[in-house]
Amino acid sequence: MRISFTKAHGAKNDFLLSWDSEAVREGLEAAARAICDRHTGIGADGWLLVKLAAEEAGCDAEVRLFNADGSPAEISGNGTRCAAAFLVEPGLARSPVRLRTSAGVRELRLVSRKGLRFQFEMDMGRPTWRPEEIRFALPLREGPREVTLLNAGNPQCAVFVKDFGFDWAAVGAEIESHPHFPHRTNVSFVRVVDRHTLEVRFYERGAGVTLSSGTGSAGAVWAAKLRGLVDSPVRVETPGGALDVRWEENLWLTGPAEIVGRGEFYYG
Repeated sequence: MRISFTKAHGAKNDFLLSWDSEAVREGLEAAARAICDRHTGIGADGWLLVKLAAEEAGCDAEVRLFNADGSPAEISGNGTRCAAAFLVEPGLARSPVRLRTSAGVRELRLVSRKGLRFQFEMDMGRPTWRPEEIRFALPLREGPREVTLLNAGNPQCAVFVKDFGFDWAAVGAEIESHPHFPHRTNVSFVRVVDRHTLEVRFYERGAGVTLSSGTGSAGAVWAAKLRGLVDSPVRVETPGGALDVRWEENLWLTGPAEIVGRGEFYYG
């Protein structure tokens, strides 16, 4: 079977996008693992299946996300921007783009465009949290570590650090599959630079280390806000580039989405 795809990335967090109607009907998790494999597939942090919506649906399209390990995910901030670019580029949607994800409908406003490079501001909704989890002692092999737990459309665990001079990827892997998180969690390691700047590293559920994360950046900013460490707006410096977060009632995330290629994946 041949599966058509478009490849795009948001701050080097890369995704493959296919029309839902052109994907396999069964075994989507296995297909996601195959197409996202960086050695035997096309390679990506996740696979997005896009379906145009009916006029009465209240959105332009519906988006389903599978992580690189084949597991379904509620939403990706960077991936949803890539889906908006996937629709805007051929003229199938206009700003503001409304996309239905498993975490609800998200609105994206086109800030700028230069060829296949887009900049969108995305309504991330309002994170949810429990007061007792703003400073939560999570037991780890090395001993308890204080973290902040919240949901930014998907589960987030923010770990505040002074620097990244330790094996944070190994700690991230331990936290991601910790028994405290029966459905696993995304993990961000957050260094506060000043009241308008964070530096963050990411270990994402189902993908491992990624160069950036939209929901992870939103979660890191909100966790820092809950701790009284930042003021809006906040720039999040990631290994893949900068993302900008501000808040009113909801969080708004601004970042790039760039289409880099198209092709067919031979599956089966």
